[in-house]
Amino acid sequence: MTTDRQRVRAIVLRALLFTLLAVGATFVLDDYRNYQLAVVAATFCATAGLTLLVGLSGQLSLGHAVLMAAGGYGYALTAAPAAEAGLGGPARFGLGIAGALVLAGAVGVLLGLAGARLKGPYLAGLTLALVIALPAITTEVPGLGGGQGVGVPFEGVPDALRGVVGVEQWHAWIAVVIAAVAVTPLALMRSGRSGTRMRAVHGDETAARLAGISPARVKTKAFVAGALSAGLGGAVLAIVTQNVSHGAYDLAFSLLLLVAVVLGGLGSIGGAAVGAVLVVLLPWLIDTVVAGVGLPADLEQRLAGNVAVLVFGVLLVAVTVAWPGGLSHALGGRVSSLTHRLRPTRQAPQSLTER
Repeated sequence: MTTDRQRVRAIVLRALLFTLLAVGATFVLDDYRNYQLAVVAATFCATAGLTLLVGLSGQLSLGHAVLMAAGGYGYALTAAPAAEAGLGGPARFGLGIAGALVLAGAVGVLLGLAGARLKGPYLAGLTLALVIALPAITTEVPGLGGGQGVGVPFEGVPDALRGVVGVEQWHAWIAVVIAAVAVTPLALMRSGRSGTRMRAVHGDETAARLAGISPARVKTKAFVAGALSAGLGGAVLAIVTQNVSHGAYDLAFSLLLLVAVVLGGLGSIGGAAVGAVLVVLLPWLIDTVVAGVGLPADLEQRLAGNVAVLVFGVLLVAVTVAWPGGLSHALGGRVSSLTHRLRPTRQAPQSLTER
């Protein structure tokens, strides 16, 4: 029987292995691919928190992009003044990350407290209203820059690594490490007692309450955990793009995050990674194919972005029908089947009458 210490050690070692593999992959990728890897890591932070929130605790969030925006603005509003004060290096970076966690965590606490009292479409409507109101909030609140957004200080390559890695590769390293720091606690929650309590609350709140579990506390904890992870993802995007504006966190992107976790598999951390890859790479791949077909310029302009939405819709229907558990469940089932086939079979011992 696996103990808690063995479970934690296995998850941490797995996270360390994937982090090292991702960092190693940056040496064989070009600059643009490293930029895409950084964006995938940032999106993974958001999808991992969202799949935990929806898949385990059963709270539907249609505005998860707001939490990423909170992290991005939190990073910008702390790192920019630090840069103006002459602070740089790890100290400025640490202050920016702390600002992202504080602002995203505060929004997560407020949504978690609301989620403890609202259910189903009411909570979904609240989160939807937030993402729709985000442009107005950034316009009315001083210091958020309105449509222009807020500038973020450039995070250059440290002196010790100059000549070894480029800027895009360095940013990919930052993104991968932050994603590991953000997602590993979620994986520990999912496989531990917190995950069990979330499943219990999702299954039957009355039964969970009779078992001594507080549904309000469990729901708030799930929202805060998802918000902190999404906030770190927003901070990564702020570092990579050197700007934070509400245009990057609109309703379409927020709904795309939800589609990603459904495609990958609700409640699965691996499914959240698959969904993050699809969100970043599939639209780029589709736009590349459309541009390579040689269509007229006006038709190509009308198809830009719309074809990706159509493909995501078709893919969502197909995956839901074929693999209700998501792509991670389908891939896991194929791997298990292959492992079972490759496993050597043991012949039953002959009976005394056959000898």
